[in-house]
Amino acid sequence: MKIAVLSRNSSLYSTRRLLEAIEARGHEGVVIDHLKCDLVIEAEGPSIYYHGEKLEGISAVIPRIGASVTFYGTAVVRQFEMMGVFSTTYSQSIVRSRDKLRSLQLLSGAGLPMPKTAFTNYSKEEKNLIDTVGGAPVIIKLLEGTQGLGVVLAETRKAAQSVVEAFHGLKARIIVQEFIKEAKASDLRVFVVDGKVVGAMKRTGKEGEFRSNLHRGGNAEVVKLSRAERTAAIKAANAMGLSVAGVDILQSARGPLILEVNSSPGLEGIEKATGVDIAGRIVEYIEKNQPKKKGTISKLKA
Repeated sequence: MKIAVLSRNSSLYSTRRLLEAIEARGHEGVVIDHLKCDLVIEAEGPSIYYHGEKLEGISAVIPRIGASVTFYGTAVVRQFEMMGVFSTTYSQSIVRSRDKLRSLQLLSGAGLPMPKTAFTNYSKEEKNLIDTVGGAPVIIKLLEGTQGLGVVLAETRKAAQSVVEAFHGLKARIIVQEFIKEAKASDLRVFVVDGKVVGAMKRTGKEGEFRSNLHRGGNAEVVKLSRAERTAAIKAANAMGLSVAGVDILQSARGPLILEVNSSPGLEGIEKATGVDIAGRIVEYIEKNQPKKKGTISKLKA
C-alpha cells in the first residue's frame, strides 16, 4: 500500500516514526503537507493536487492536523474520504475533538464521568458560574487552547471572577471547570487504537505547575491502568468516533474522570515512556481496513 502521513513537518518525531513503521511493514510511505494541497470539486468527482500534480494511488492517510489549521486540514481529509481513501481519523471526528465544549457534551451524553463544567454566553453572573462547579479553586480554559495554553488555575473566588471577567471582556469563549485537587498536577494519557488500549503513561507537571502537559515541562512514566480507567478511555474514544486517540484522564476520589480526547496525539512521550511501538499499531489498524469504495464517506452524527 501507499500510505500518506498528512503533516506539515517531516522531521517531527511522530511523522518520522509513522514513516518508519509504514516502511518496516513493507509499505510505501509519503509525507504530504495538507496546507499545500489544492482541492478540486466537480461533477466528475473530487480530486487533490499537490505541487501541481494530481494525487493518485494512495490507499490510506494518517492525519496529523494541527489545531491552528483545523479548518483546511479537515477539508483535505474529507476530500480524501470522498475519493474513497481510508483515513485513520475521520474529518468529522477531528472537528468534534477540537471543540472542547462539543467534546464534553458528547462525552456527557455517553454517560462518561468528567469534572463538572460550566459554559455561558458572556454572562455577568460570574459568581453563580463559579458556584455551579463547586466554588474556588477552579480551572478556566479557552475553548481553542491546546498543549496547556489558555488554561488558568484560579485559587480564590476573587481571582476566578477577575479571570472570567477579563476573558469575557475580550469576547473569548471559555469553560469553567471543577478543580480536582487529589490529582496533584498529574493525569493519565491513554493511547487507544482500534478500540483497544495500546499504551498508557502518567504525566506529572513540574514543581509549582498545575498542568501536566509534557510541552510545559512535565515528565512521564509508564503506568498500569485499572479496569475502570481502561474502560473509560475506550468508551471516550468511541463516543468521539475516534479509532486513534489520546485520552486524558484525571484520577479522582470518585474514580477516573475524562479530561479531554485528542484526535492527533503525539507519539514521542508515549513511546519513550512505554517502549511500545505505537506507530506500528496504527499501521496494523490500516492493514485491517481495506480502502472504501470510491465516493463513500463515513456518516457520523453532528
